[in-house]
Amino acid sequence: MFKIAKCNLPELLKAIAAQQELYLPVNISGQTNFAVWTEGTEADLDTLKTVKSPKDMFFPQSETLYTVRKENKKLSIEPEALKEQKFVAFGMKACDIQGIKVLDKVFLAEPVDTFYRARREHGTIVALACHAPEETCFCKVFGVDCAEPDADVVMWDLGEAYAWKPVTEKGQALTDSVSAVLESAGAAEEEAVASEQAQIRAIVEKLPYTNLSLKGWDGNATATKFDSPVWEKLYKPCLACGTCTFVCPTCQCYDIKDYDTGHGVQRYRCWDSCMYSDFTMMAHGNNRTSQMQRFRQRFMHKLVYFPANNDGMYSCVGCGRCVEKCPASLNIVKVIKAFEKEAVDQ
Repeated sequence: MFKIAKCNLPELLKAIAAQQELYLPVNISGQTNFAVWTEGTEADLDTLKTVKSPKDMFFPQSETLYTVRKENKKLSIEPEALKEQKFVAFGMKACDIQGIKVLDKVFLAEPVDTFYRARREHGTIVALACHAPEETCFCKVFGVDCAEPDADVVMWDLGEAYAWKPVTEKGQALTDSVSAVLESAGAAEEEAVASEQAQIRAIVEKLPYTNLSLKGWDGNATATKFDSPVWEKLYKPCLACGTCTFVCPTCQCYDIKDYDTGHGVQRYRCWDSCMYSDFTMMAHGNNRTSQMQRFRQRFMHKLVYFPANNDGMYSCVGCGRCVEKCPASLNIVKVIKAFEKEAVDQ
């Protein structure tokens, strides 16, 4: 284990950025999101959660797939180059890393998404344990330990310094490359990390949603949940704004569009949302014709369909972003509690 004094953090970031691209949380206009670090950029590692999840480092909000060029009535197709530059995702939290594991199930399954795979292969994740989990967090419900993130390198906030622990081969390679700015940690730091982990887990146990029950939610629950009258009561305040899908670390719906450049076409894909009325619309229309059906689809996918097809893994990680951002307070916690109440009433 190693350590880095907080006052020396810019030197660490500079050392990483000298070798590969570096993404980390940055506060811009009052909002913290992951962005490319350049010298002079001030990292914001104190904000618990970025507004958007950092999934777009691996699954970009928009990316070109290929370009069709037209010259003298001849067409040529130029596939977009795959990611070749190594990069570091610095400061990711345990819930967002679990979100990447969910995306792995989707994009690394056959047929493999080569764009996503290239980013996963070239990316090194440096996690930061959650020093002070917030009331909207419920990652423990989905088996995530925010005191011990599953990453290439794990960091813990020890007050005046960060502890730094390489875990994987990627993590060790990164550690070796920046060893000049790291200090060896001793028994005192080991004890401080253990104390920090205990403090984090103690906070988690006191959070309001920590004991949220997933009883009845699994891959076998389609019949009991799909036709429940609870959906008709829940969905009505939904604005179909798509905010929940935009901030979610695991949502992977996308659309493919063409952009006319004037001398050809760029085919690109961009994030989409199952909450939109035109999502998956075909010539005959949409197979989910009401907002209730679209609302139901989102939560059934998170809690039933995804675990049914992925060895029981849920596609919610308990990050709490939908709890914070939904303008109508129609988040996954409310859905789970509503069904729990129905079960009690029956």
